[in-house]
Amino acid sequence: MQIKSKIYWYLFPFAVLYWIIIYIRNILFDLNILSSKEYQVPVISVGNITVGGTGKTPFIEYLANLLYKDFSVAVLSRGYKRTSRGFILAGLSSSSKEIGDEPKQIKQKFPDVNVAVDTNRVRGIDKLLNKITGLDVLLLDDAYQHRYVKPGISIVLVDYNHLITKDYILPVGRLREPARETRRANIIIVTKCPKDLKPIERRILQKEINPFPYQNLYFTKITYQIIKPVFNHIEIDSNDLTDKLKNQKPVILIITGIANPRLFKKYARGISSKIKELHFPDHHFFEKSDLDKILEEFRKISNNKIILTTEKDATRFRDINDIPGELKDNMYYVPISIEFLFNQQDEFNKQIFDYVSKNAKYRKMATV
Repeated sequence: MQIKSKIYWYLFPFAVLYWIIIYIRNILFDLNILSSKEYQVPVISVGNITVGGTGKTPFIEYLANLLYKDFSVAVLSRGYKRTSRGFILAGLSSSSKEIGDEPKQIKQKFPDVNVAVDTNRVRGIDKLLNKITGLDVLLLDDAYQHRYVKPGISIVLVDYNHLITKDYILPVGRLREPARETRRANIIIVTKCPKDLKPIERRILQKEINPFPYQNLYFTKITYQIIKPVFNHIEIDSNDLTDKLKNQKPVILIITGIANPRLFKKYARGISSKIKELHFPDHHFFEKSDLDKILEEFRKISNNKIILTTEKDATRFRDINDIPGELKDNMYYVPISIEFLFNQQDEFNKQIFDYVSKNAKYRKMATV
């Protein structure tokens, strides 16, 4: 990351102060002056040390999909930007305002997975264990800095496009903690890699990240699935929709409310070069004025047009009761998933599955 403006130099004293606070906090945890609670139930934490999206939600979904058929799984998130407070166990009718857009998305995809929100992770875990009998594994979303819980496996995600080794501490850069704090992770995953990442680039990245011997380093990319309508009333064969749009080359009005829409826009340009866009803040709850603005921009476009949004934004759009029909009839989204590179998927899956199997079995034996 390059220092682009003189204002960054004025921010350095604040960055130093922030670094000191974080350093002292981590030392207090390392010396057990501040204590971390350890649980018998297997706990897997997924997080990062940067602000902005590194792909935590798709990765939580990957873990949930890997485990839910064999184990009783719960996901605990803080529910970023929700309007509620305290602990909430999500239901299928829970709104994104009540529990947050990401927990709602996870619950919709995996109805059999217990999803809860609480900013206090210790309290959240305790309540989940009290409410859910026979819970086998807990997935903690965005919990790398929440050291009051000691996970059995800690996974830290690093964005390929914003490497932590080339970044600075807040507020000069995007780092929540110094890059060296990845030392606490059992697993480091480089996310959002290009699909054609070369083996030599992998070696360069591995040398730059320089994981410890006890850490596993994996590389993943984002895979875009077939395009789907946001609202179920649209009857269309989604399997043919992506190819159909590529042939039609419509004007695409992109609507995003995510931290970094760069890759999404790149995907949309692969469908059509005729792109218009409206970008909103991350986790933005769309109001009537936003819908009016979207409708106005959409009507400026002549025929052969669609609205394309992200999966996370689609979750929030579905919670709007009075969305104009013209928007509902033309709004589509693209589900995403992650894919491991260099044939690392089996190795990763085995590492996770073995940890959960061993510890869930031990816990059940201990309670007999």
